[in-house]
Amino acid sequence: MAIAFKLIPAEKFQAVHDGKKISLYTLHAGDVTMQVTNYGARVVSIWTPDRDGNYADIETGLGNIQEYLGDKGERFLGAAVGPVANRIGKARFELDGKEYKLVNNNDGNTLHGGFIGIDRLVWDVLEAAEDHLVLSVVHPDGLEGLPGNLSIKMTYSLNEKNEFRVDYEATTDAATPVNLSHHSFFNLSGRSDRSILGYELQIAASHTTAIDNLLIPTGEIASVEGSPLDFRKPHQIGERVNAKDQQIANGYGYDHNWVIDRKGEGVQFNAKVYDPECGRFIEVYSDQPGIQFYCGNFFNGKQKDKFGVPIGYRCSLALETQKWPDSINHKGFCDTVLRPGETYTHTCIYRFGAE
Repeated sequence: MAIAFKLIPAEKFQAVHDGKKISLYTLHAGDVTMQVTNYGARVVSIWTPDRDGNYADIETGLGNIQEYLGDKGERFLGAAVGPVANRIGKARFELDGKEYKLVNNNDGNTLHGGFIGIDRLVWDVLEAAEDHLVLSVVHPDGLEGLPGNLSIKMTYSLNEKNEFRVDYEATTDAATPVNLSHHSFFNLSGRSDRSILGYELQIAASHTTAIDNLLIPTGEIASVEGSPLDFRKPHQIGERVNAKDQQIANGYGYDHNWVIDRKGEGVQFNAKVYDPECGRFIEVYSDQPGIQFYCGNFFNGKQKDKFGVPIGYRCSLALETQKWPDSINHKGFCDTVLRPGETYTHTCIYRFGAE
């Protein structure tokens, strides 16, 4: 395999945490090479070519396991997130007549599972091959207040179509809310100090779940018509990111869940982001009803990436396929309750290319 770039040495991710071994794994297929650690099932790097065939690492990540184990800067870089991705309002919910109180790790709310989500667990490696990695983890009953022993199996795979595919399965021994997602941060130039505001974004959604000033859904399914959240046709991210709009103000820019205009079942197109400067793009496909687009509003240059480059304000973005945030607390939102005997599934595909 000819590689036009330098991979992260595996020894930089050799460690033991909570009595379990952490390692680094390299996957390759088509024009894409990816590195993953089983700590939090994190994608650490993704190398793809631009329109001229020049490779860059478009995954915003860190250079060694000690930095990921630390508690500084953006916690969710490249991680699997859950058991309930996104936010649960007021860090509580009711299920089958019982109230559950969760940890507050986000302005009175619970974000991505609390202080210890699946991103902070060491996953077991069930299978490691050149083009795929199969991981599993158990989120134990009562951790961060969530009920049930949740058993998760996840497969990361690459294929000759330059697709990075994420497949989740989960079962539980007690009723519990489940909404797993993947939290890669991307900069299509490969530089964490270059703005993403010139990228063109398209999202196949006519509505969003409107949010308050703590980014918690109000319960309104809001039309994007005539608003700066309308990406049904491609727009530059920076074109309206500072618009005088209450939803933009509440999200400090873009940090919202879009309600995908789904047609039937199965995996469907969700979004495309394109950098006209280098030609790289990412298309996102999913079988989920929502996608969170976050444009890096809280990066401030204090955290440095694996190359020692400061991660700048609005210099990295996330596109997280998911069920709608805080669904457990809103009638008419998605059903996020998983019960014994049922199997949760979720497929997300990131297709890389250049034009």
